Amino acid sequence: MPPVPTDPARELAVIELRQYTLRPGRRDDLIELFDRDLVETQEETGMAVLGQFRDLDDPERFVWLRGFPDMAARRDALTAFYGGPVWKRHGPQANATMSDSDDVLLLRPLTHDGSFRAAPHARPRPGTPAPERFASATLWSFPPGRDEGIALVRDGLLPLLRGMGAAPLAAFATETAPNTFPRLPVRSGENVAVVLTSHPDENAHQRHLTALRAHPVARDEVLPGIEREETAAPVTLRLAPTGRSLMT
Repeated sequence: MPPVPTDPARELAVIELRQYTLRPGRRDDLIELFDRDLVETQEETGMAVLGQFRDLDDPERFVWLRGFPDMAARRDALTAFYGGPVWKRHGPQANATMSDSDDVLLLRPLTHDGSFRAAPHARPRPGTPAPERFASATLWSFPPGRDEGIALVRDGLLPLLRGMGAAPLAAFATETAPNTFPRLPVRSGENVAVVLTSHPDENAHQRHLTALRAHPVARDEVLPGIEREETAAPVTLRLAPTGRSLMT
């Protein structure tokens, strides 16, 4: 039976956050190829392409996310895509732009019901100019097997963000299930929370951060609690969505 195409607006339970290091000067080549030939063709095999971004701090870094209904669907979709005609035709050209594609976090939605839906709007057509938006992805690392930091992000930080008018695009935590497609490695031994936000520009993002840090609950309880649980300082990716990203 052929794979069933995945609607990005349906419920997704498994997410990949993929950070690619590219060869010098090749990022726009990959984005052009990706947005033209590797979006709908992936979704036709049962996955959902959720967001594509330029890393504003690294001109050789491409960041993107894709989702799956569950781990079995992930295995089937990746098997169909990477063993199929589209990747056979375009894979060598895509791989030629990359020096490393193994920085991958396997994630689950950071919600009590364990589901995520992309914003239900139409994807822009190929060739659409990149939107004038600024996105950020903050990654917190916690000790393996400990849930306290994850719970503080989910039950403390996210409600604050929503209450301050900056509802996240998405929030995720580590998916601990075994990798069902070993041909594509993922980072192991991780326990992370990831929160993506979007703003009209970076100045708006900085104003939001200033207001968050000044909020009494964030300042006195939530942020110090998260800091106590961390194993390393949080990492924030400064991102610009491509023209076809659903996350903007």
